[in-house]
Formats: sequence, structure tokens, C-alpha cells
Amino acid sequence: MRMRTLEISVGAFMLAGMLALVVLAVKVSGLSLKTGGETYELNAYFDNTGALKPRSRISMAGVTIGQVRSIELDKANYMARVVMDIDQQIDNIPIDSTASIVTAGLLGEQYISISIGGEEAFLRNGERFEDTQSALIIEELIGKFLLGTVNKNE
Repeated sequence: MRMRTLEISVGAFMLAGMLALVVLAVKVSGLSLKTGGETYELNAYFDNTGALKPRSRISMAGVTIGQVRSIELDKANYMARVVMDIDQQIDNIPIDSTASIVTAGLLGEQYISISIGGEEAFLRNGERFEDTQSALIIEELIGKFLLGTVNKNE
């Protein structure tokens, strides 16, 4: 009987370990088990999206308000077109707001941060941000610094 209890406890421990690995994998990958609520689409054009990926978060004042649906190259102007899904509750983003690609920490994930403008008119479904700031690529900055090309004009 003692051997059977030991086998059951080892099996339960292994099952708990596998469940913990699945939860960790879901958290790290950014997947969510909850279904997204109602959203609307906004677009932004960037010169360089860096390591931004679909399903990256979109935040305003540090609060997540949506996620990136897709990133594609616009062949007409050779810029990256980012399609964003914004929560329907956040329907008051002024048209002169800025969408910036920023990095969480020094080498963390990249996401879109929205800085609010002052206009009274709001962005609606399918419209785009006119003011954008592309991703800052750390490797390019380090390369320029090492080669001495930073602020060479001054």
C-alpha cells in the first residue's frame, strides 16, 4: 500500500509540473485564454518597426488598450503599415495623437505607446495616426557610437 501511495504522489507531482510548464509557456508567448471584447481598427505607418510583432500590446499611460493585429509592407510608400485593434471602450483618442514604438526596459519587448494630443476630434474605425515615431534600434546606435558617426555634423 505504501508503494502505491508513493507512485500516486510522484504522478501528481509530475502532473503539477507539466501544468506549470504549460502556464509558463502561455504567459511567455503572450497568448491569452480570454476572448477579446469589441475592438475597432486604427492604422499607423512607420519607417522601421524593429522587433514589433503581431499581438504586441498597445498602451496609453501604461495601460494596455489593444494589440497589434498585423504588420505589412505598404508597396506604395515603402513603409511598414501596422494595423491595430483598439478596445471599443477607448473611443476618445484625439486625431493629433502620436503612436511610438518603444521598448520595455533595455532589451525587453517592443510595443506601441500612444501619446495623447489636444484636438477635440477623435480617431474613428479605419483611420490612421498621422504622427508616428519608429523603433529605436539599439544595435544601430551602438554601431554609430563605436564608429564615431554620432553627432559628426556638429
